[in-house]
Amino acid sequence: MNGLLIGRFQPFHLGHLEALKFALSKVDKLWVGLGSSNLPPEKNNPFSVEQRKEMILSSITDSIKEKISIYFIPDLDNHIKWIEKIDTIVPKFDIIFSNDELTNHLYSKRNISVIPIPFLNREKLSGTKIRELIISDQNWYNLVPEGTRNFLININVKDHLSHL
Repeated sequence: MNGLLIGRFQPFHLGHLEALKFALSKVDKLWVGLGSSNLPPEKNNPFSVEQRKEMILSSITDSIKEKISIYFIPDLDNHIKWIEKIDTIVPKFDIIFSNDELTNHLYSKRNISVIPIPFLNREKLSGTKIRELIISDQNWYNLVPEGTRNFLININVKDHLSHL
């Protein structure tokens, strides 16, 4: 059975890693959709789709890598067209992992199971919060997996975020 997990992963943090592991506990193969793939870097979406892919791949084990495939999912103004576009990008899947009400509604009409993702420490583990901590020189290192942390340090993330 195949599943789909879509996120922006701006940046990929420990909550995302737990969501990935949760989804993999329910399916054989997991398609990971990198949302907003068509948007240029800006304050709320500071990392390119390639950078986000690198963060994820550097943060997971080889056994997880064998069970996932990463796809780039563009934003569209229309949710119906958006899920139709996903159909053209991602192979068939039986389950979608999402906490979004509209996604839940649209996919349940298509007889695709929608499974909510348990949030892990949501007040600290949000991309927005982590980006704010980086900009303000506060400790963020323990909120992201080691691979993501190394990637962000290597790109000089504070300067990267400050220029947006």
